Amino acid sequence: MAKKIPHKLSIHGHTRVDNYYWLNQRDSDAVKAHLEAENEYTRKMMAHTQGLQDKLFAEIKNRKSHDDQSVPYLSNGYYYYTRQLADYEYKVYCRKKDSANAVEEILLDGNELAKGHTFWKPGGQAVSPDNRFLAFGVDTLSRRNYTVHFKNLETGDILPEEIPMTSGHPVWANDSQTVFYVKRDDITLRNCAIYRHRLGTPVEQDVEVFFEADETFSVNFYKTKASDYLLIVSHSTMSTEFQFLDADHPDGKFTVIQKRERGLEYDVNYINGYFYIRTNLKAKNFRIMRTPLEQTGKEYWEEIVPGKKDVFIQSFDLFKDYLVLVERREGLIHIRVIPWQGEEYYIDFDEEVYSAGYSTHREHNTDTLRLIYTSMTTPYTTYHFNMKTREREFIKQQQVSSDFDPHNYETKREFATAKDGTRIPISLVYRKGLVKDGNNPTLILGYGSYGASVEPTFSVSRLSLLDRGFVFAIAHIRGGQFHGRMWYEEGKLLKKKNTFNDFISCSEHLVKNRYTNPEKLFAMGGSAGGLLMGVVANTRPDLYKGIIAAVPFVDVVSTMLDDSIPLTTSEFDEWGDPRDKQYYEYILSYSPYDQVKAQNYPAMLVTTGFHDSQVQYWEPVKWVAKLRAMKTDRNPLLLQIFMDSGHFGASGRYQYILEIVQEYAFIFDQLGLTE
Repeated sequence: MAKKIPHKLSIHGHTRVDNYYWLNQRDSDAVKAHLEAENEYTRKMMAHTQGLQDKLFAEIKNRKSHDDQSVPYLSNGYYYYTRQLADYEYKVYCRKKDSANAVEEILLDGNELAKGHTFWKPGGQAVSPDNRFLAFGVDTLSRRNYTVHFKNLETGDILPEEIPMTSGHPVWANDSQTVFYVKRDDITLRNCAIYRHRLGTPVEQDVEVFFEADETFSVNFYKTKASDYLLIVSHSTMSTEFQFLDADHPDGKFTVIQKRERGLEYDVNYINGYFYIRTNLKAKNFRIMRTPLEQTGKEYWEEIVPGKKDVFIQSFDLFKDYLVLVERREGLIHIRVIPWQGEEYYIDFDEEVYSAGYSTHREHNTDTLRLIYTSMTTPYTTYHFNMKTREREFIKQQQVSSDFDPHNYETKREFATAKDGTRIPISLVYRKGLVKDGNNPTLILGYGSYGASVEPTFSVSRLSLLDRGFVFAIAHIRGGQFHGRMWYEEGKLLKKKNTFNDFISCSEHLVKNRYTNPEKLFAMGGSAGGLLMGVVANTRPDLYKGIIAAVPFVDVVSTMLDDSIPLTTSEFDEWGDPRDKQYYEYILSYSPYDQVKAQNYPAMLVTTGFHDSQVQYWEPVKWVAKLRAMKTDRNPLLLQIFMDSGHFGASGRYQYILEIVQEYAFIFDQLGLTE
């Protein structure tokens, strides 16, 4: 039975009282009853919208392609692809030998494997170099704890050996018998160790080849593109360290490329006798270096592509004859092709607001670059770009129902002015013919943490808003990397409040420029974007008609003081360590749970997953309980706890639509829209 007594914490001369701390007792009957009561309340409050939800579900489902197949990619003599079948929730993973006309071989059928599970999510899938075995991860709880399984692709049998509590991304050595995997800590769920498994041997005999003792670091494991080397990477918010080993000798000893240094970040890949390195060493927006295998320390790094103040090098890929960079300049993605022999060039894109990148390339000896292009009016489109001839071939576009016409919509970029005078980009989309009379329903989305940029991409479900006269906006606020590394650093630690102020400035811009008004403006964000929603709800409740906070990180002080919670120790460089008085007081000054006050709040829909490993369910549950006790309005405050899922919601493609439909129905209901 949960003890519903206040929790008191004395720190830095403060006494912090938490009346709802007891809600973190996951297995308590009282807690479960509380969650069930919240779900029942939400069900009753939304019951009158069920007809609307049914209509929206059918509308969104019918826009999607029911039978679909991904564009195959070539890897080690096979073409790999996925299929989705009408009315089935999960993908079927397939391959064909040599050509598209060969007999299909089903590797995994997600619909069969998911039977008996309320949640099923595949992790990484790795085929052995001899093409005989498949190692794959599966999560059936939504805690991101994957069990690795093995399948004999010649017989079709699933082997009896299973490896639990992994990151879900097994990697084969070149002998097709040795598999490396990342083990997770049982309590904190931190990726903490690398193990080596020999196929056909007991898992209990697996060898730990590396343990990451620093709790502010996590580990991952990779293989270089040409399959020459195995890589261990230890990473924190501000530092990385790579180790490498010849993939032909999996029992050997790993060698450090460059020892970790605070503030030094780097990524590694290999080709043509060199490690190529993307690093922020003396380059805030990163540059590209290379170094020979025999001399890998930073003192030997040779610059290949210099860093620039106004260009952020986001990622890179290596081919036999080319280096390809994804760069961000003035907030837009640019793809740069640098032949090892010849003149470099950029691949051009036409729209004012878009997103682009490259897709899976397992083969390095090719002239073909697979491009993915999208905008808020253009469905995801795949091209094959010949890096030698510079010719672009259309391959496939995301299928949308026949009544969709991209020419009916308009996308553009505007800029809000932040409190400190900084120009904050806003990406907008709406139906053509929109009249800026200050009366359009509008939904503004924001995130602004971890250097993650919210891209202006296409959404099938969003059409249900646009076709009802909505304006949809993305606020590209500081804390992301929309304008490079500086944009991130200006929205973290003791500058975190820039993130919140930027979002408010973007919202005010939409009102000032007569797109909408506070009676028709809605805000939405998830995870760290849910933290953003909590802050704006506390500081500017008058600016929004409603707020949707998905899996919101709102109890920042409690979480960052509890190093048994997943992600806490690895995120001190993102939020600050509250054991330091300066950071404690700064975090406390904006933490949504701590700053709830007796005032009117907008209508609010809050969602969480009971098994969430990134933002524990009790954060939003506590926040809602405190809001109920203190808010002075009669606006709806709804909490939906998804008892069978975690941070990323339902695992099935149709199940996930139901979550979107609930959000849209909530918005329409606040506007009085029954259709």
